Amino acid sequence: MSPRSFAMALLVLIALLLGAVGGTPAQSGPIKIGFITDLTGPAAQAAKDMVNGITMYLDEIGSQMAGRKVELIVEDSQGRPDAAVTKLRKVVEHDRVQLVAGVLFGHIGYAMAPKVEEYKVPALFTVTAADDLTQRQKYRWVIRTGWASSQPSHPFGEYVAKTLGHRKVAVIASDYAFGWEVVGGFQRTFEENGGQVIQKLWAPLGVMDLAPYIAKIRRDADAVLTMIAGASTLQFFKQYEEAGLKAKLPLIAGGPAVDESMLPSMGDEALGTISPLIYSGALDTPANRRFAKEYRARFGKVPSYFAETNYTSGRWINEAVRALGGNVEDREKFLAALRKVEIPDAPRGPVKLDAYGNPIQNVYIRRVERNREGELQNTVIVTIPAVSQFWKYPPEEFLRQPLYSRDVPPCRSC
Repeated sequence: MSPRSFAMALLVLIALLLGAVGGTPAQSGPIKIGFITDLTGPAAQAAKDMVNGITMYLDEIGSQMAGRKVELIVEDSQGRPDAAVTKLRKVVEHDRVQLVAGVLFGHIGYAMAPKVEEYKVPALFTVTAADDLTQRQKYRWVIRTGWASSQPSHPFGEYVAKTLGHRKVAVIASDYAFGWEVVGGFQRTFEENGGQVIQKLWAPLGVMDLAPYIAKIRRDADAVLTMIAGASTLQFFKQYEEAGLKAKLPLIAGGPAVDESMLPSMGDEALGTISPLIYSGALDTPANRRFAKEYRARFGKVPSYFAETNYTSGRWINEAVRALGGNVEDREKFLAALRKVEIPDAPRGPVKLDAYGNPIQNVYIRRVERNREGELQNTVIVTIPAVSQFWKYPPEEFLRQPLYSRDVPPCRSC
């Protein structure tokens, strides 16, 4: 080859290399996911389940999506909004993640969402259930893959009135937004179907002695609805039984009060409790039997909904990444791809998003029973398919109503 031919060939080779590098400059590195949750504090077990769920999925696919390595960067928000925002800033500005995921508490989600909008980075909120994250606030860059607080409560209120036949229900719940929204959704549909909420007792979040509140429960109720959050729920069930009320006033509950993250630490005091949620570890479908078996083999316990939503969120991300051929650097296209994902066979059942970024999915009415091995489980007794966060109400009509809160709906029968 002549010197001139060699020089020309070299120039062509350099041009091709520069073109390849210039055409996909950001795809040479890994896809980075910033995963923020509360690894320390009262929700540490739930947060651990969250990390277990997404880690299990990533391990199943060899931490590769569309031929690119996936790097999961886990950060502890410590249950504090200020710490969560600091961690968000760190993963976006320092780690240069293409996606933010995780988030457990509602108040953490509300603190992070405006900053997510400012960064214009896609965010999958996998657990935080605060209603307005996908309702009135209209956060464009936030997608929820878990559920809205009042979503299971709407069908449950109707079920308690029409199927269980309860007419008067007293409420004891944790005094913060999640508790208000769970109770609010229940009260609305329960009263629309002929029931009455006759009492609302609000206990401070994290309080461990529930006896003073239990003593105030009205004895003329047909049942008691509880949504005491976190580790406090373990104490509530024990103290409720010790007060001799279990046999007189049956307990119904918000789903997380008897979630699989809690059941291993509970005993007979939880038996018979009926609750609604988007998942049960005892759900008898091929997809969940496989998931529950593999999760137990790996982590030595039944999967909670915290684990399932994050396992499914891992698949959700993978579906979107594959649709883009791995080009997640285009944030607008990545966001659009995430919004289009539908999963027909998640462990919890079919899942797809509504126009507001919240899943439409099954709600399961469950009863706490013992399985053949003597373990507590949430046996599914009714499946309500394709439940929207707006239930049977037109979204425009629903959104004109005030957000469920401590006094909305008002307790007219108290």
